Amino acid sequence: SHCGEKEFVASRPAAGGEKENPMKYSGIGGQAVLEGVMMKNGDTYAVAVRKPDHTIEVKKETKKGWAAKHAWTQIPFVRGIFNFIDSMVLGIETLNWSASFYEEEGEKEQPEMTEEQRAAYEKKKKRQDSILMTITTIVSVILALAIFSVLPVWLSNFLKPVVSSVTLLAFLEGVIRLAIFLIYVAVISKMEDIRRVYMYHGAEHKCINCIEHGMELNVENVLKSSRLHKRCGTSFLLIVMVISILFFTVIHVDTLWLRMVSRVLLIPVIAGVSYEFLRLAGRSDNGLVNLLSKPGLWLQHLTTREPDAEIAEVAIASVEAVFDWKTYLAENFGWKESV
Repeated sequence: SHCGEKEFVASRPAAGGEKENPMKYSGIGGQAVLEGVMMKNGDTYAVAVRKPDHTIEVKKETKKGWAAKHAWTQIPFVRGIFNFIDSMVLGIETLNWSASFYEEEGEKEQPEMTEEQRAAYEKKKKRQDSILMTITTIVSVILALAIFSVLPVWLSNFLKPVVSSVTLLAFLEGVIRLAIFLIYVAVISKMEDIRRVYMYHGAEHKCINCIEHGMELNVENVLKSSRLHKRCGTSFLLIVMVISILFFTVIHVDTLWLRMVSRVLLIPVIAGVSYEFLRLAGRSDNGLVNLLSKPGLWLQHLTTREPDAEIAEVAIASVEAVFDWKTYLAENFGWKESV
């Protein structure tokens, strides 16, 4: 038990079919890492990892990203670009940190070192990890651009002899792009290691849903909460795919190489528009917004898995490191802790 016995003054879901508390935006978000969860609240983030010895390690730090450094980076449709970059950088850093606990298993077999040697070794390793992370990021971005931006344009070009309409050709290009994305998500969801990460992804969503629907944050409530959430990065990517179809059916470029370049150059614009929709969806229970969010939620059935109690404990530890959920529930749902 994490918090002991509590009581709600606000309405609670009832066995007789009473509706659950309406969703209220909390401002926290996160991602799954290797055997753990990262949660972010403002400029503060925490990573909780289940180590090989079965204990939970939590790292909490403050990191001011590009999106928070200047007033102009908070302008609507611009802020989405910088938030996306910040999320990608932080995601890679926290993923590497979580992986380091499992690298240590092999390092234990090394001969004994003096403190000086150990410090020199750690410094060298940190520098190597930083270089590797940079290379990995660059290669990943290039591959993503090639597969999801350039390849669909190239494939759709083969349809030119049978499709005379430029608008229809652009639409079919978008359909190809969406199909590649969905196939990619479906294929990696079958990998055993990825399924484990998706369980932590589900636990991350469940924790946020738990508190945003007015329930106390404990394992029991987390496990019975939904593993689908409108602010998920999976939904963001799907929105990007759909909005890109709308953009490129309007923007016509005849030359093949110019079409390829335009798809890459307009990614920041599309990302900015997509971020604004996702931001609105995460703060609203409007019927139309909920309807438009459905495809992203359906896709999360592939990118999340039901976690067990131990995985839920890790996610809860990450949330509690950065978010005062008791005060949040008291202010938004009239919740109070019994003595």
